[in-house]
Amino acid sequence: MGDLVADAMLDRVKGQGVTIAITNGGGLRASIDAGDVSMGEAVTVLPFQNTLATFQIKGAEISAALENGLSQIEEAGGRFPQVAGMKFSFDKSRPAGSRLSVVEVKEGEAYVPLDAAKTYNVVSNNFMRNGGDGYSVFKTKAENAYDYGPGLETVLADYLTANSPYKPMTDGRITEIAAATPAEPSTQTATDTAVTTDTKPAGTTTAAETATPEAKPAAEPAAKAENKHVIVRGDTLWDLAKAVYGNGELWKTIAEANGNPAPKRLEIGTELTIPAK
Repeated sequence: MGDLVADAMLDRVKGQGVTIAITNGGGLRASIDAGDVSMGEAVTVLPFQNTLATFQIKGAEISAALENGLSQIEEAGGRFPQVAGMKFSFDKSRPAGSRLSVVEVKEGEAYVPLDAAKTYNVVSNNFMRNGGDGYSVFKTKAENAYDYGPGLETVLADYLTANSPYKPMTDGRITEIAAATPAEPSTQTATDTAVTTDTKPAGTTTAAETATPEAKPAAEPAAKAENKHVIVRGDTLWDLAKAVYGNGELWKTIAEANGNPAPKRLEIGTELTIPAK
């Protein structure tokens, strides 16, 4: 539903040069059953009579807005951002204000990194544009704002009419990445450790050698290893995939090679298999 509403908003104003849509997930209050869609259902989804709001804003402020949207994930806060014309990844294990990982915006058929210094044309809703749900950056930093577009429920209904039949989908525009977390304390005895250290196969790494993982750059081990990597503090599958393959979006290749298509966390000291490029 988040993708649908954001797509509908962006489609409505794309002729005005708007390329990014951001709306708050808490503004979406219902689902829509399969079959014919009534105007009443559109109103049930978007009951607050919010209107489209367009404005211009710098890329740096867009990042700040996304950080605000990610700041209350633990409480399932309604400020969580639903987007169109862009995609982003985040790590909710990081402190609020530093959870955003990668942000890219669509240019033509490709996605490129968000430019902090560039001014973008954005569409949101009048509630957020005036600082609602903590989006104060839209109130203080937006330029050439216009808050009096059509109601979101009308925008949604018109988009569904124009794209009937509509098939719900997701396309990976929002990605949660797994963060490294400490493993359970080892129960190995000193004798066990000594034996393991003395008899390790050539080319492998022991727990003793990773006792101070924070001293190692996160991406360096993955870049050097041909097919193995021991998790250190700060590692994410996104960063490992970017280091190994040059593309963070290939993180699922590593996840699947380790028997888990969507891991929630990485344990420090765990050895991963890294498939060849």
